[in-house]
Amino acid sequence: MRACRELGLRCVAVYSEADREAPHVAYADAAYLLGPAPSAESYLSIPRIIEVAQQAGAGAIHPGYGFLAENPDFARAVAAAGMVFIGPPPEAMERMGGKTAARREATDAGVPLVPGTLEPLESLDEIRRLGDAYGYPIAIKAVGGGGGRGLRVVRTPDEIADAFASARREAEVAFKNGALYVEKYLTNPRHIEIQVLADTHGNAVAIGERDCSVQRRHQKLIEECPSPALTPQIRAEMGAAAVRLATSVNYVGAGTLEFLFEDGHYYFLEMNTRIQVEHTVTEMVFGVDLVKAQIRIAQGEKLWLRQEDLVPRAHAIECRINAEDPLANFRPALGTVGEYREPSGLGVRVDSGVRANYTIPQFYDSLLAKLITWGEDRNEAIARMRRALADYQIGGVITTIPFHQAAMAHPTFVSGDLSVNFIGQHPELVEATRSFAPPAPEPGASEAPAEPRSLTVEVNGKRFGVRLFGDLPAGSAPAATAAKTSRRGPEQRKSSQMAVKVDGVVSPLQGRVAAVRATPGQEVTAGQVLFIIEAMKMENEITAPHAGKLGEVLAQEGTTVEAGAVLATFQH
Repeated sequence: MRACRELGLRCVAVYSEADREAPHVAYADAAYLLGPAPSAESYLSIPRIIEVAQQAGAGAIHPGYGFLAENPDFARAVAAAGMVFIGPPPEAMERMGGKTAARREATDAGVPLVPGTLEPLESLDEIRRLGDAYGYPIAIKAVGGGGGRGLRVVRTPDEIADAFASARREAEVAFKNGALYVEKYLTNPRHIEIQVLADTHGNAVAIGERDCSVQRRHQKLIEECPSPALTPQIRAEMGAAAVRLATSVNYVGAGTLEFLFEDGHYYFLEMNTRIQVEHTVTEMVFGVDLVKAQIRIAQGEKLWLRQEDLVPRAHAIECRINAEDPLANFRPALGTVGEYREPSGLGVRVDSGVRANYTIPQFYDSLLAKLITWGEDRNEAIARMRRALADYQIGGVITTIPFHQAAMAHPTFVSGDLSVNFIGQHPELVEATRSFAPPAPEPGASEAPAEPRSLTVEVNGKRFGVRLFGDLPAGSAPAATAAKTSRRGPEQRKSSQMAVKVDGVVSPLQGRVAAVRATPGQEVTAGQVLFIIEAMKMENEITAPHAGKLGEVLAQEGTTVEAGAVLATFQH
């Protein structure tokens, strides 16, 4: 929307009932309601979006990051309605949007691939044969997917059936396409992607790379540009391969080609035929407004950038601020934002989708905001990120800010010697994250999270700034309470998470019941997966808290449950 305003274009926002108070609705020149909160009835409804666009008198549609952004049927519907689709032609989407189709195109263009299938899977036996041929681990992946959704890593043949079912279920929900394929799973690679930009006149350039190796559940948490791992020669080779592949399918607009990088070799993974969430770090380093470029290209402009001029001139890092609990395996954390204060200063950028008093809906992605810092070099970008994270205040909900603070201080991250296994290889990150996390409320306190407050106290003539988390007990001195809370914070949070025991299986979060694996009278073991709850586009396994015999199974597949809901009971 900012890009449109700079180009003198009016913006029309669309929103669901769950997003009535979203900042983009207020920022737009006009806003139209699409429908109910579930994305199938709003953001994924092609007829409704076209209807609203025509009502608004729109001449073009920008599809954003997700939902219909990579849907060729949507692009065709926009064109058929007499509007411009700001993105690639539907034919290029079909050639590169499907992962197996993209692998075939990469083979034809001479771009190296991870070993895997070029066609969708048809049976479990086929997966077993491929596992035997490639060796384990293997990855089962969604043909129409991206962002880690519909992806499962299989380490033994016994895991195939559950992984296949789970990946298909998640892919159908996220992409309306349950087709899957298999490829060899590289054990310790980096995830590096190349940004390309192409016009309608046959010109294309590569605008550097982004290193997206810090991930959870195969979804990105931290991105940076340039990658600390690439030499100028490898950067040029990967950029040339990306441009070659994009031009071979007559691509137009902004696109991202993702690669795995291991032991000095790169392997094409997939192409995202849209703008990426993390495009901001590229903008900071190369000085190119990629969204504005998309619009100018859609207006028919010839590409104004030359490849030889596109040299990285700084370093930028992005941290995704998600509504997730990093101390509970990044489980989605719903709630209402209380205090909201963004960091500022030289070299700091915040792209946010929330504000104070905004209630986070369960239906969409957990991303709240993107925090970007940049500097003359990587060390300066890290230092600014540390400062910005400390200054970023989001009350009322649990976020990934403490994890990012721990990551920025970790020697492995600082060294730049990263892989997609960074989190798994460093379990000490959990304790480090705990040290940055605000404490849990006192037992018996209000369920509503208290807003953190800033206090100034004076001791022996010296003034101190104190951050207070929690409510002040009546009659207590602020300084004493703050000191007490600060001392007990990490241990208190840990015990509050581990001490709860109920005689049943309880959902820790609000969401949709995607699968029920429990039956009345079933004997279960501690840790056995009994339910799968989908929230914020992620599947969350709900396990038995202890061994025993189930009584009633209260949750039904396809229904929505609240946080704290009893899904099943135990017999006595």
